[in-house]
This record gives sequence, C-alpha cells and structure tokens, in this order.
Amino acid sequence: MVRLGMTNPPYILEHLEEMAGIFSHPSVYSFLHLPVQCGSDAVLADMKREYSIADFRRVVDTLKQRVPGITIATDIICGFPTETEEDFEETLQLVEEYKFPSLFINQFYPRTGTPAAHMRRIPTQQVKERTRRLSKLFHSYHPYQHKVGQEQVVLATEESHDGVHLVTHNKFYDQVLVPKAPELMGKMFSVKITSAGKHYLIGKLSSPPPPPSSLPSLP
Repeated sequence: MVRLGMTNPPYILEHLEEMAGIFSHPSVYSFLHLPVQCGSDAVLADMKREYSIADFRRVVDTLKQRVPGITIATDIICGFPTETEEDFEETLQLVEEYKFPSLFINQFYPRTGTPAAHMRRIPTQQVKERTRRLSKLFHSYHPYQHKVGQEQVVLATEESHDGVHLVTHNKFYDQVLVPKAPELMGKMFSVKITSAGKHYLIGKLSSPPPPPSSLPSLP
C-alpha cells in the first residue's frame, strides 16, 4: 500500500479528478494530509498562504464526494500575531463542520527571517487559551465510532508499543489494533471492528488465521 505525503491546496486544485482516481486505487490509501492552518482568509493572507478557505473546502468537498470515506488530516496554528477572536471562531467553525479525525494543533512560533517574526505577538496566555478551546473541540467528537461492527481489510505494518497488538491500517489509513500474531506481519487480512478510541480502532480476525502461505503480502 502507498500513502501520499502532505500537500497544500494550490498544488492539487487543478488536479482533483486525477487525485480522486489515485486515492480510489486499491493499492493507495484513501488518506490526505492537507494543512489549512487557520479558518480565516484574513489570517491566511497575513501568513502569505497562496490559498483561501474556499480553495481548501473545494479540495476537501470534492475528494469526499469522489472518494467516499477518505480521511482528511489537517494542521492548525493557534495565535498567529494578526489572529483576532473572530478569526479564531472561524477556525472553530471549520473544525466543527468537518470533524477532522486527525488534527495537529500548534501554537505560533516566530521563525527567524519571516515577516511574522517582526509582528507583535498575541499574549501567551491568550494563545494557550485558544489552544485549549480547539483541543477541547477536537476531543468532543468521536470520528471512528460509526465503524464499530464493520468488516475491514487491513495491512499489518508493525508491533504496537504494548507488545500485545499489531498495528494495522485499513484503506483509509485508520489505525486498527489487532491481537499480536507474528505470522500476520506484512500481510493483508480481514478483521471485524469491535471498538473505537479517539485515535484508533480495535479489531479481531474475522475467522481463524489461514496458513501464512495463503495470506496476501504487501502489494
């Protein structure tokens, strides 16, 4: 299985149909890391981003329509120097609308040599408070709960930190933990999803594992 790396809206806006075809290929994960950084066009302009929220929405909405179930991960920066409370509310609204299953939250940090490094910064406590609000919103929804009970094909890629599970991924690059069985490593097999956490699914083999020689390997 192949996972495409991170990209930004301007780079794929004119290639959405082709990208949808790629994400629909059985050997490609239906997953895209597409940073938005902020839900406000005014702040995006101050960040010198070459896209608008409308562009971001177009990419996400088109891919969701063309590739049912696709996972969209994104990034948010809290506390950019020109971010107002109204700007931040737009970010909250965007996250509330799309309920991204994977959301990377960062606080603004001035990088040497950038225009933002010379801007007057928002008070630290205010940035932390916005970060807490965004984190609270992110943890208020459960993006994987609707998948409990589903049968899914997964690929085992590594052993989990607890030593009793294998880390596998389904077509949408969701992390699915299954009971450890060394013969399954690097193989594709079917599981039934039995429960869901905030960042992962738990699955069990749909039937007793077949002989290792009969399991399909990594495409």
